[in-house]
Amino acid sequence: MSNVIKEPRTVVRKFLARPQREGVGATVRRSIGRFELKYFDPFLVLDEFSVSGPAGFPDHPHRGFETVTYMLQGAVTHEDFEGHKGTIEAGDLQWMTAGRGIVHSEMPAGQGTQKGLQLWINLSSKHKMIEPRYQEITSKDVSEAAKDGIKVRIIAGEALGIKSPVYTRTPTMYLDFTLNPGSHMQQPIPVSWNAFVYILEGEGIFGNSRSSPITAHHLLLLDGSGDGLEAWNKSSKSLRFILVGGEPLGEPVVQFGPFVMNSQEEIDQTVEDYDNCTNGFEKARHWKSESTSVFGY
Repeated sequence: MSNVIKEPRTVVRKFLARPQREGVGATVRRSIGRFELKYFDPFLVLDEFSVSGPAGFPDHPHRGFETVTYMLQGAVTHEDFEGHKGTIEAGDLQWMTAGRGIVHSEMPAGQGTQKGLQLWINLSSKHKMIEPRYQEITSKDVSEAAKDGIKVRIIAGEALGIKSPVYTRTPTMYLDFTLNPGSHMQQPIPVSWNAFVYILEGEGIFGNSRSSPITAHHLLLLDGSGDGLEAWNKSSKSLRFILVGGEPLGEPVVQFGPFVMNSQEEIDQTVEDYDNCTNGFEKARHWKSESTSVFGY
């Protein structure tokens, strides 16, 4: 993939993700999946979460999409009704395909505050009812590249000639950039894809060198034309942000909390399946996570 950008994308909307309560006592900054931006095809939710025990995300279901958990600080323990259990530590990645159904918990694994990002990616109608599965990559195995004051961790997709091993059913790029003071970057984005930036630390200029700097916790929607992103760090501190892009599915979206399908009839069936522990939720009838029990839920 060439790194030469012919037509940089511009920022067409920006949102400051303000803290709100989610789960049990947890705090999230939600930028996609909020009132002003309910869906950005194929992305359903983006949360920057912060949690300290006993707060967390105790046993809850999903169907019809994928969750991507990327830890920034601390660790969380994940556990599900299929017997899968593990700890996601700082820099680690878990790409979970909920598919036809999963019930799991995500709880803090240590003292202090645990921080990370969780992205929900919609699945096409042909993939919504596949069996649940996981791709888990520890921090040391996340692909990285560096050049001219730019470092990038390649969660999904390709940057600076390096590709991620993660398989994405919905074609997706997910890149974690750090720009040193004075540095400038260009990153190609497939022309047909939707894309956004979420700023984690520092302040940066995006899309046009004459634009005003934008600070941490802002989500930037990029316009639909153009072949890439151009960004500058003109400050005296490091700039860290994620660039995420995906191929739009162009399908109807009907969401009811943690269930995302293509029609109201499918949602009604999902609620019935979950309530009756059938059609993928059979193991929910007698399961309760150990980590949730430890915290007294």
